[in-house]
Amino acid sequence: MTTEFKDIGLRIKGLRESCDIPREEMAADLGIDLETYIAYEETGADVPISAIFHMASKFGVDLTEILTGIPARLDTYQVVKAGTGRTVDRYPGYNYQDLAWGFGHKIMQPLLVTLDPSDEPAELVTHRGQEFNLVLKGKVIVTFEDRDLVLEEGDSIYFNPNHPHGQKCGGDEPAQFVTVIVE
Repeated sequence: MTTEFKDIGLRIKGLRESCDIPREEMAADLGIDLETYIAYEETGADVPISAIFHMASKFGVDLTEILTGIPARLDTYQVVKAGTGRTVDRYPGYNYQDLAWGFGHKIMQPLLVTLDPSDEPAELVTHRGQEFNLVLKGKVIVTFEDRDLVLEEGDSIYFNPNHPHGQKCGGDEPAQFVTVIVE
């Protein structure tokens, strides 16, 4: 377990305790079992980005603060030059760049996602709100419930993430897409 992941778990636990929310309530709010939630706090590993976004919203902090321990401070605008998004590594084969890491009190979370080629099926997740994906490079297979939707450069999908969904690279080269999550 890396120190970075462990620190994320400690920040999640500290925020939950500061907000006086029992573990059981937080697990139920995320729609997961208590053991899974306890693992989030103890290791910080394998916490879906959507769960971190939800917890940030519930605790009244920005996703960036949970991931880095540093609060976002900007409230007018933030320019993020190509390649300078804050890197967020959550799962093997998924590489995220937070495209608004310095902007505080966001109502949406934009991320640049790079997917490595893989023969594994997309890991399905659910979360509240709405989600938008726009493919920038390569081919992305979006699994929505039991359906695979193939998106190529310039294609997009806007969907209800309460339904099981996931993305995977659909070719031999890495694929890139922008996702915007609103909860």
